Amino acid sequence: MTNIRDRGTEVRRFIIDNVQNHPSDIVKVTVKKFGCSRQAVNKHIQLLIEEGAITETGKTRNKVYGLAPLAKWEKAYQLPSNVTEDQAWREDISPLLGSMPANVLNIWHYGFTEIFNNALEHSSAAHLLVTFQKTAASTEITIDDDGVGIFKKIQAALGLLDERHAVLELAKGKFTTSPANHSGEGIFFSSRMFDDFTILSGGVFFSHDFNEKEDWILQSEGNTSGTCVQMELRNHTARTTKKVFDKFSVGEDYGFTKTVVPVNLTQYGDDNLVSRSQAKRLLVRIESFKVVVFDFAGVTSIGQAFADEVFRVFARQHPEIEITAINTGSEVKRMISRARVHDNPM
Repeated sequence: MTNIRDRGTEVRRFIIDNVQNHPSDIVKVTVKKFGCSRQAVNKHIQLLIEEGAITETGKTRNKVYGLAPLAKWEKAYQLPSNVTEDQAWREDISPLLGSMPANVLNIWHYGFTEIFNNALEHSSAAHLLVTFQKTAASTEITIDDDGVGIFKKIQAALGLLDERHAVLELAKGKFTTSPANHSGEGIFFSSRMFDDFTILSGGVFFSHDFNEKEDWILQSEGNTSGTCVQMELRNHTARTTKKVFDKFSVGEDYGFTKTVVPVNLTQYGDDNLVSRSQAKRLLVRIESFKVVVFDFAGVTSIGQAFADEVFRVFARQHPEIEITAINTGSEVKRMISRARVHDNPM
């Protein structure tokens, strides 16, 4: 009996996890996955409908299924305000999340309070809107302010030519416009903890998907004011805050000492990474880390000058930093090898 009950729970969990991607053929997909009958799968679906976990529209063979929102909520905060991120978490968000695994609640506690605090202290906004939606599969929280815009603020602080360059600095980590009050770690670690983490600000859209190798930076349509941060996390995941922190720590020194830099954020559109100036843009603030991993996912080629600046000139100037490259195609690997050979002539 226990095995039958466990299998039923597994089937329903699979339906919940996959119904969004298979709204019209979830029955077929589930039958194929578990080798059970359509009748058995339909019984599980009906149970989920009765529990309010999924919805059903259409008739007979034209039925379409989807996740039902278990909770929807939003609240506007006037700024400046006496509200703190911990107060907003304790009074507003935590009760909405309800009973969840401790590791999931810890991720939400970290991510929400970091992003909410960032909006309170750095956005110069007059209004802050928080929206919340929870389904049986995942939870999504959006924090939207009408302030100066995070990328524009970083652009001004570093004197960058383009606000898109600010995304690269966030992706490296350890950047803050207020170093006396913040470590610059909050947004970086938040972006690595969630299944999906996006920032829309000004004319730039940045997205980090936990399951994808590449971060995405896109030119948004129009030019939005303020900053909108959206975080989504499955309600059941084995991920923990500790696992994410450990990934960017080295040795016994439990600190933010390692960074994985998505090199593709240095290029825009069809730009080729060929110049020393592009390499120097990539290398800004890299000296604050002990281990630097350059991730070349999405980069098919680099120029000789670019490779030389990163893997010979900078590496020679900073021998204390361990520099490695991952996801390198044949052309990229060849240029890196060439630069390193020139640094160590026979």
